[in-house]
Amino acid sequence: MLDIKFVRENKDKVKENIKKKFQDEKLPLVDEVVELDEKIRNLKQKGDNLRQERNSISSEIGSLFREKKTEAANLKKQQVVDINNQLVDIEAEEAEFSEKLKEKMMVIPQMIDDSVPIGHDDTENVEIERFGEAIVPDYEIPYHSDICEAFGGLDKDSAGRTSGNGFYYLIGDIARLHEAMISYARDFMINKGFTYCIPPFMIRSDVVTGVMSFTEMENMMYKIEGEDLYLIGTSEHSMIGKFKGQIIDEKNLPIAMTSYSPCFRKEVGAHGLEERGLYRVHQFEKQEMVVLCKPEEAMDWYNKMWSYTVEFFRSLDVPVRTLECCSGDLADLKVKSCDVEAWSPRQKKYFEVGSCSTLGDAQARRLGIRMKTENGNQYLATLNNTVVASPRGLIAVIENNYQKDGSILIPKVLRPYMGGMEKIEKK
Repeated sequence: MLDIKFVRENKDKVKENIKKKFQDEKLPLVDEVVELDEKIRNLKQKGDNLRQERNSISSEIGSLFREKKTEAANLKKQQVVDINNQLVDIEAEEAEFSEKLKEKMMVIPQMIDDSVPIGHDDTENVEIERFGEAIVPDYEIPYHSDICEAFGGLDKDSAGRTSGNGFYYLIGDIARLHEAMISYARDFMINKGFTYCIPPFMIRSDVVTGVMSFTEMENMMYKIEGEDLYLIGTSEHSMIGKFKGQIIDEKNLPIAMTSYSPCFRKEVGAHGLEERGLYRVHQFEKQEMVVLCKPEEAMDWYNKMWSYTVEFFRSLDVPVRTLECCSGDLADLKVKSCDVEAWSPRQKKYFEVGSCSTLGDAQARRLGIRMKTENGNQYLATLNNTVVASPRGLIAVIENNYQKDGSILIPKVLRPYMGGMEKIEKK
């Protein structure tokens, strides 16, 4: 959510930003919020004038009573009553306009960084850099679910009976490899200086609307029936929500945390669920990184954070590339974002395994998270990034370490988490 003062003083810039995101239907909102803001400020001024008048009259009433001028004093008292009635109406109107202003402001997108490429959707994202050699072996690599099933490591049929489409059982060494990745990701980030955290897996609606746009919320979140609770789609939601309404001394910034959670997503929209495999499912596990920092430090953290994901996957012998997300692919709260994509030797192309974003003060403003500075309280910046989300990460490791004899070579960094096992073989 933007600062209304910024919108008021930069209407053309805000409108141009909306055009860059190809959301022209939102252009009228800019004039509407400026008009509402003016009405609210006029009402505030009118209310302040009436309160000042009331205070002046109230001081006169005491003098009139002391002078035994009872009739004049009672007239003045009636004036105070009339002013109080006017104030009630003004405050009610101000509250109504303020609520309308907030609703409209929540829909206006965050100002994107000047470096963001302009494009309509994810097909126009721009490749930045590749890391590691993207190799296609001289033998066939089966579909990832076929590989897992060959080891008795995947059962989607049973999950369909218990839970429906979009769920799965991971079993045996495949399940162990999955958890080895998550555990390694935890230790990888702790070694980078991040504090480990396991957050709540359900959050209230005021936190949901504080961390994401309404469209994302509708397409992603599962609501708990009869309660003001939602299952998280990523631990970023509850991690940022942890600081809701807090004032943090700037001396304690930055705050860098890495969090584990299961994640739950409806996957409503164009992509939909993957019927057969594990690429797009309703439930997965994730190791996340979240940073709260001073606004001027956000871009440095952004570059560090995506580089950690690259380093993580390269340590698993997985080639990756980074993609700059274009303006039309950015969620409304994001200032800048990039995806990390892993190489698929089976498909001979890259696929998304992580996303890094800096959101400026958008989430902080919505959730009331501020930092205490010498110049008063100010909104801070928030960032988030995927270390690894699995089973997508599992797919990348399996495909890039699949051997000609049908075994899976376990990356060296994961072997301590697998009891020293060097490869997964059919039994």
